[in-house]
Amino acid sequence: MADFIGVDLCGAQFERVDLSGAKFRTVDLSDARFRAVDLSRVVMRSVDLVDVDIHGEIQNLTINGVDIGPLVDAELNRRYPLRSKMRPTDPAGFREAWGILARLWGETVERARRLQPELLHESVDGEWSFIETLRHLVFATDSWITRAILGDPSPWDPLDLPWDEMPDTPEVPRDRDARPSLEVVLELRHRRMATVRQVIEGLTVATLDGDTEPVEGPGWPQPRSYPVRKCLLIILNEEWEHRLYAERDLDALEARSP
Repeated sequence: MADFIGVDLCGAQFERVDLSGAKFRTVDLSDARFRAVDLSRVVMRSVDLVDVDIHGEIQNLTINGVDIGPLVDAELNRRYPLRSKMRPTDPAGFREAWGILARLWGETVERARRLQPELLHESVDGEWSFIETLRHLVFATDSWITRAILGDPSPWDPLDLPWDEMPDTPEVPRDRDARPSLEVVLELRHRRMATVRQVIEGLTVATLDGDTEPVEGPGWPQPRSYPVRKCLLIILNEEWEHRLYAERDLDALEARSP
C-alpha cells in the first residue's frame, strides 16, 4: 500500500492499476479522463459534478437520492424510439431487431461513402475511426456468434479488432496499424452479418432459452457455457451503440470535409 498525502500528481497516468478500496479526500480530479474504469460500489460525498460527460452502463446510480438509471433509459428511448426493440424476448423480436439494425447500418455506411476515404481512418476525440468500428463489430460477431454459439474456437480474421483494454490473447489478432479500405472491411462485415442473420432466422424458443456448448482453446469469450439469449443481446447492444458512435463521429468528419 502507498499513501499520497499533499502530493502533486498532476498529469500522472494510471494504466492497469488496482485502486479498489482506495480512499480519496480533498482530491482535485478536474479534467481527469477515465476509460474502462470499474466504479462499482463507489461512494461519493460532498462532490462537485459539473460539466461532466459520462457514457456507459448505468444501473442503480443514485444522485441526491434519485435513481437516475431509469430516467436515463427512458430519455434514450424517447430520443431513439427503435432502441426499445433492441431488448427482444422471443425469436420474432430478435428477427425484427436484426432487420432494424441492418437497415440503419446500411444508411450509416452510405453516409460514410460520401466522405473522402482517408477520413474513414481518422479518429475523433481519441475514439475508433469508422473503419476500426466496423472491424470491432466483426470481432464481436466472431466472438459471441461464431465462437460462443456456433462453437468455432478460433474464428477470427486478421482484421478483427478487440476492444483496446483487452489483454493480448493467443490466437486473437490486434493490428491497430492496418489500414484496409472501406470495401475490404465491408465485404468481411457482410459475411459476418449474414452469419448473425442465419443464426437469428433459425431461432426457436427452445434454442433461445438454451445455453451454448463450451469451446476449447484461448480466446474471447472465455471457454465456458453462456446463455444463447445473452450472446445475442450482446451483439444487438454492440451493433446499436457503435452505430450511434459512428453517426456522432461522422458529424465531426463531415465538418472537416471540404
